[in-house]
Amino acid sequence: MKAYLLYRDRSFDLAGGHPPGEAALVQDLELTTLFAAMAQSDRWVGEVVPRVVLESTADVDTIRYRQEILKDCVRHAEVVRGVYALAVRTIDAERKIYGAVFHYPSSTLHRSIQVMEMLIVALKELRETAEEQVSAFQSDGFRTLFGMLVEELGDSYLETIQYHLKELRFARGVLISARLGEGSKGADYVLRKENPRPARWSARVIETARRAFGGGPPTYSFQLAPRDESGARALGELRDRGINLAANALAQSADHVLSFFAMLRTELAFYVGCLNLLDRTDALGVPYCWPQPFASVERRHAARGLYDVCLALTMGRAVVGNELAARGKTLVIVTGANQGGKSTFLRSVGLAQVMMQCGMFVPAESFETNACERIFTHYKREEDSTMKSGKFDEELSRLSAIVDCLVPNSIVLFNESFASTNEREGSEIARQVVSALTERQIKILFVTHQYDFAQSMHALGDPAYSFLRAERRPDGTRSFKVVEGEPLPTSFGQDLYARIFTEEQANPRVAGAAVS
Repeated sequence: MKAYLLYRDRSFDLAGGHPPGEAALVQDLELTTLFAAMAQSDRWVGEVVPRVVLESTADVDTIRYRQEILKDCVRHAEVVRGVYALAVRTIDAERKIYGAVFHYPSSTLHRSIQVMEMLIVALKELRETAEEQVSAFQSDGFRTLFGMLVEELGDSYLETIQYHLKELRFARGVLISARLGEGSKGADYVLRKENPRPARWSARVIETARRAFGGGPPTYSFQLAPRDESGARALGELRDRGINLAANALAQSADHVLSFFAMLRTELAFYVGCLNLLDRTDALGVPYCWPQPFASVERRHAARGLYDVCLALTMGRAVVGNELAARGKTLVIVTGANQGGKSTFLRSVGLAQVMMQCGMFVPAESFETNACERIFTHYKREEDSTMKSGKFDEELSRLSAIVDCLVPNSIVLFNESFASTNEREGSEIARQVVSALTERQIKILFVTHQYDFAQSMHALGDPAYSFLRAERRPDGTRSFKVVEGEPLPTSFGQDLYARIFTEEQANPRVAGAAVS
């Protein structure tokens, strides 16, 4: 049995490799805030969510498959959380079943019987849930899962398993056959199924009747002395040899059923994390939408009311949303006033891209974009405290690592890159990098204060280039909106200067802290 709740035709590999650029993506997009909101102290959700989110897929069918499953989760949150809790309880219960330190066939068999009996109860509860809910769920993923549970876990099937488990307890002893091997040692031990015997006839009556009527050759038996420890040990070894295959087969069966519950727990953990996040955003009163994914070869990027969900979670309130209209664009350059919301806008775009490509909802009123084969960020960093390299060398080193992993139809988010050198040199490097990447079908969003670079790209008049600007009101205040506009030769740093020193006159301590 398979869950198939993250992929249509395969299970999710929790132990899979880490995508390139993962650490930078987590740091630059502040994904730890998102992960914490999704986990909400659930250790297992906290372990699964980062792996699923960061292993984003560019397959549009898979994205839509997960979206439909998540919509079912939103509609039936209580049922989904109940199934997840059942899977968690089942895994925890198996761990509490005592197992011998030394793995003898008899101890393995005994523990496997206990595990299977516990699993049958869990499977029956899971099947009953499936029977009740299969018609209420609409997604292919849940309908396939529930349909499989109803079809394959009927009462007769579970009763057959319980019958075999009862037989494997060997309440009437173990019937084993063997032959004499070399040196008169036993060989080819085989566990035999005992013939049914009349319920009210004793063994002595059966043996007497068999001898009287010639019902077969005589049988021989012996009894161990009460204190014959060596004999009991030898008899135990014979028993273990006979039941070894049965013990191993039952242990493997238990492992298979446990692996199903483990995978069900893993794949549902992602959706439970999405429900946890939705609870948090609903409490803040911020919107969400189901994004429209397009093939990676297309160039689509449009949004309404797009906001940084991590900023909203941190501040505990709604934040300013932005619009984006970049259909058919391979390059988007964002310029404008200092502290005008450019970096926050870029982070909101990156978060929406990552969330869409793992099948989640997106923090916006509406959102559409093409899926990208890989997602990278290149943000400015603080000075290297070890002094092993300069800041500019460090930037180029990180860029080189990104380029080594790039494939066509990827996306790179640049934030103040190459600002650690002078304007002329940084602009020239930015131009060459952007030109080379766009030629290789790489999609780029670039936040920059380098007017020389931004203006030279604007002067090309390429229809595949889009230019946005952080809005500044006439009085110098920031709206934190990003609007269409060509680059300006100033970032209005004097506004900050005026604000800081106006505050200094009103409150020297506060202003001093701001300047520092």
